[in-house]
Amino acid sequence: MASYCLTVTRLRLALGTGARRFHVSAAFSAKAKVAMSRFEPDSCINYEKMHENINTVRRRLGRPLTLSEKIVYGHLDDPVGQEIGRGRTYLRLRPDRVAMQDATAQMAMLQFISSGLPRVAVPSTIHCDHLIEAQIGGTEDLQRAKEVNEEVYNFLSTSAAKYGVGFWKPGSGIIHQIILENYAYPGVLLIGTDSHTPNGGGLGSICIGVGGADAVDVMAGIPWELKCPNVIGVKLTGSLSGWTSPKDVILKVAGILTVKGGTGAIVEYHGPGVDSISCTGMATICNMGAEIGATTSVFPYNHRMKTYMEKTGRGDIASVSDQFQDDLVPDKGCEYDQVIEINLSELKPHINGPFTPDLAHPVSEIGAIAKKSGWPLEVKVGLIGSCTNSSYEDMGRAASLAKQALDKGLKCKAQFTVTPGSEQIRATIERDGYSKILNDVGGIVLANACGPCIGQWDRKDVKKGEKNTIVTSYNRNFTGRNDANPATHAFVTSPEIVTAMALAGTLDFNPETDYLTSPTGEKFKLEPPTGDELPSRDFDPGRDTYQHPPAEGGSVQVDVSPSSNRLQLLEPFDRWHGKDLEELMVLIKVKGKCTTDHISAAGPWLKFRGHLDNISNNMLIGAVNIDNDAVNKIKNQLTGEFGGVPDVARDYKASGVNWVVVGDENYGEGSSREHAALEPRHLGGRAIIVKSFARIHETNLKKQGLLPLTFNDPNDYDKILPNDKISITGLKSLSPGTPLTAVIKHADGSQESISLNHTFNETQIEWFKAGSALNRMKELQ
Repeated sequence: MASYCLTVTRLRLALGTGARRFHVSAAFSAKAKVAMSRFEPDSCINYEKMHENINTVRRRLGRPLTLSEKIVYGHLDDPVGQEIGRGRTYLRLRPDRVAMQDATAQMAMLQFISSGLPRVAVPSTIHCDHLIEAQIGGTEDLQRAKEVNEEVYNFLSTSAAKYGVGFWKPGSGIIHQIILENYAYPGVLLIGTDSHTPNGGGLGSICIGVGGADAVDVMAGIPWELKCPNVIGVKLTGSLSGWTSPKDVILKVAGILTVKGGTGAIVEYHGPGVDSISCTGMATICNMGAEIGATTSVFPYNHRMKTYMEKTGRGDIASVSDQFQDDLVPDKGCEYDQVIEINLSELKPHINGPFTPDLAHPVSEIGAIAKKSGWPLEVKVGLIGSCTNSSYEDMGRAASLAKQALDKGLKCKAQFTVTPGSEQIRATIERDGYSKILNDVGGIVLANACGPCIGQWDRKDVKKGEKNTIVTSYNRNFTGRNDANPATHAFVTSPEIVTAMALAGTLDFNPETDYLTSPTGEKFKLEPPTGDELPSRDFDPGRDTYQHPPAEGGSVQVDVSPSSNRLQLLEPFDRWHGKDLEELMVLIKVKGKCTTDHISAAGPWLKFRGHLDNISNNMLIGAVNIDNDAVNKIKNQLTGEFGGVPDVARDYKASGVNWVVVGDENYGEGSSREHAALEPRHLGGRAIIVKSFARIHETNLKKQGLLPLTFNDPNDYDKILPNDKISITGLKSLSPGTPLTAVIKHADGSQESISLNHTFNETQIEWFKAGSALNRMKELQ
């Protein structure tokens, strides 16, 4: 899609304001070019090709299209012949670009190296944001990260240079903010190796989180497969005001749809209320759409996006977007699979949690609910920033509250941390005085990185196991996610509410009605937050942290030491042996929620993301064993002794025994990390049998040659016992839509059979047979 270039230079002046939109583009397409980004002048936007594809599909389907459909179908590899059925068929797509964060990029680049290809086929970037631990403050933490992670950063830097990938150095900022500032634009199809890639939907993009193997496919120039999404419409009316923020929209939606209500669907926001939300506010809403399982989320192109692009140095893209605006909004009369309506004028501030991002509460009620539930009322730490809420507007609104408190001589009662989303945001809020205000009120400005949001937090104020409450403007609040303490009650809300609660020091504070007390005893209410959407002056870009790939990288040396404990070259997984899988051990029967954090923890384990054998020592250590309600304690059926999950799996593998995992609903929700699929495959797993899967994890399992299977009858979950052996039959005739059979052999010698469903298509079946998608890619070279 990026191979054909089109841009517009003063088209309206040349042809007049009455010229038809697409006649303008046709007249000038051969003359001018608009680059996809300032870093890639030779890779250009191809709205004209997208327009042709949209018209082709619209004629074929004979109906109006949603915006999501326009962008997705506009990137079809074969718009004429592709079978299209929402929620049913698999689409073969040509994404415009790939983005990878440093924790997932390690495995993605190792897989790309294994492919044997000389250079990436589409514009791609690596962003160093996940490996910086919050300890002291931004400058000190960044320097320490550079020293501790030197080997990994060097690998990513040199492999990026060798294979034509742009490299954003440590300190650049969080991947999703960098994408919004530089790479997202209306109508782009971007895949990223992080579950919060949908952040780009705030700029009218279809940005989808994937595993590293999917990224390798796109970087290799292979059409990327996506099950044709359903489309959930969220109609917004009214307008935001007062204490209500864009974050409250997605907190409300999460409460309605739950953590799996968006699975298999794109959430498309529309309606007159859209125009009351800033571009970065729309990004916040799309970002946290990952928490409802959505494939992605998107907003229609409007003047807020145009202004943001102009302010971030992309006025040329804004101009050409104007020319193709009809393709960047939904058709009139288009139909959604489900519609939710939210009146922004009536929406109240929300706070969600603890332990799950879909447990929604109005801020006005959280104090009473916390008391009734026995949740700690004292807020120990308030944390603002992260990829979800770290824009200039977010920081300005938080600073407006901090300034009111300072004017009364009041500082935060709770600890308070601030994470800028990018170097550009850091430099600009420092120049404009926001950083000083936030620091003066008691805040610590951390590095431009993910930090505590992903567990990169060396927290010292509470002991592990100590019950406490933190309030964040992050997106995810699973057990132990932020600080590895399972007793931490984490709540997600807007930066404004975090700041107010940090000042008050308690959950039981509603800033719309409650008063703070100054050191002199004066009672005062905070006025509603205010903040400029964008700086009145241009953004300050700060330090230059981008490394351009050389025009020819063949001579660049990429070193991976055989003795490294951080990096490890990959060995191909074994091919399917062509027979049914007989008498597989049940490694663990998981009870309840099992996210990718439970399957492959982050935090201190991030250091091993480039070393498959070492990272596998965290496999399923957070999952609850139904046999004893314990974590990381399962019975070794060969020895009769109890051990950690990875240890027992390694023992089974050494003994030539394969195994399965049995799980509950929405298995693998959360992060896109493909390590949660690579680790079971590496340690001898053959199948994961659950009630339902999260989208990205199911695909990741397929990519690595595992069988993701679901119970035809969810009640069959209860039939499997931890000491059973399971045979999976029907594999020789494995075909799309045809169930498999599991024969359960109980310890007493009795047997019973159950039906298992799968979602494999023909291409994915070839992955299974080859042992992995990467193996299959090599077979086809």
